[in-house]
Amino acid sequence: MPVILVTNDDGVHSPGLISLFNAMKKLGNAFIVAPDRERSAVSHALTMHRPIRAEKLRKNVFSLNGTPTDCVAIGVNKILPEKPVFVVSGINKGANLGDDLTYSGTVSAAIESTIMGIPSFAVSLSMKKKSLSSRSFVTAAQIALEIGGYVLEHSLPYDTLLNVNVPDVPAKSIMGFKLTRQGKRIYDDSIKETFDPRGEKHYWIGGGKPYWEHGENTDIQAVQDNYVSITPIHLDLTNYDALKFLKKRFMISI
Repeated sequence: MPVILVTNDDGVHSPGLISLFNAMKKLGNAFIVAPDRERSAVSHALTMHRPIRAEKLRKNVFSLNGTPTDCVAIGVNKILPEKPVFVVSGINKGANLGDDLTYSGTVSAAIESTIMGIPSFAVSLSMKKKSLSSRSFVTAAQIALEIGGYVLEHSLPYDTLLNVNVPDVPAKSIMGFKLTRQGKRIYDDSIKETFDPRGEKHYWIGGGKPYWEHGENTDIQAVQDNYVSITPIHLDLTNYDALKFLKKRFMISI
């Protein structure tokens, strides 16, 4: 059976991860290698200044005291019996839309395996409320199963991963799948000042009111319209239009 690696950034005990793992078992020999605790918003961080410990929790399930990127690097190279046919990261508790994906540990795990030449996709569940029902994760896992089946049969373009966002609505209310482009989302007032019992000032990062650009075929708009958004993300960050522009105007030899 083909080997499949399942990981996330919400931690090895996350219900979204378990739902995804159970779905991937239908496609192959699925393994979990995931952080031992929540590691949200760590982006593509690697642990380089201390050793990392892997713990086997049960058959095919391992936790690491590291980041999602650590989990992919160590899982692929040291834990799995062979190179996986694909890697899937999620199901994240919350959307990874627009600029969120640059912070996301969920998406970064898929980036790491894409760098390794392994087809990969990340799955996130948009939250309309603070808590998500188990039914929401089951719906997202079924969608991941469909996408995983496609990846297993057709693979993905070179250096490209899929960023998948699922609206938090009943399955019957999902309008379908949409191929989208990355939107733009920023947060206003996301840095809070707070004080400790001694009166020392500290800062708390997170929260704030999100603002986004409304545009045709964006991931944000698709999820708002109750579509599953599938955005192909390319690892080459070069802005080729800017490269041409700058070559014409720089008064130096390039």
